[in-house]
Amino acid sequence: MEQHENQIILRGDLLGLPEFSHENHGRRFCRFLLEVPRLSGAVDTLPVIAGQERLSELPLSPGLRLTVRGQIRSHNQTDATGRHLMIFVFASELFPEDGEPVNEAAVSGLLCREPTFRRTPLGREICDAMLAVPRAFRRADYLPCILWGRTAQEISRCHTRDRIEIQGRLQSRIYTKYVGDVPVERTAYELSALTARAFAAG
Repeated sequence: MEQHENQIILRGDLLGLPEFSHENHGRRFCRFLLEVPRLSGAVDTLPVIAGQERLSELPLSPGLRLTVRGQIRSHNQTDATGRHLMIFVFASELFPEDGEPVNEAAVSGLLCREPTFRRTPLGREICDAMLAVPRAFRRADYLPCILWGRTAQEISRCHTRDRIEIQGRLQSRIYTKYVGDVPVERTAYELSALTARAFAAG
């Protein structure tokens, strides 16, 4: 049976105190946002979910630098405007730690639809892909990925069910969606690939 990787390590600054998210099998989980600066100066604001019992042991305050290790997860959520794929980091470890910002992810999964290749107005090559990353209990996380340049060309030639390995970073992107005539600002999350390898199905 093929092994599928899903791991991420983040180091960034706590944007605000954790808030209750949900309860599962008697465990309570909280959600918070972690700000992780890029080398370019842009900042990714990333949602993290962690067990309340672990968070209660930490001296949390806005601005605290935290290291988080875990997995990138997805969840379908339905509201008045429709169905949305929610992306977040599920923390298995977290602890205060000074140091440079870190945003390193490694995932492997199966393409669950044909990749989309496009060019920006300035001619930069981009490929959008959706990976299904299996996890326990016959579930899977669906992770949007974006690839650039030669890597975009390579993955654009792949097909549904091919296995893709990606190393990169989880990034946030603000966009505007119109609900009726009303513009609504939303945040999308995607895995931006630094490297990628493809393995044909079969």
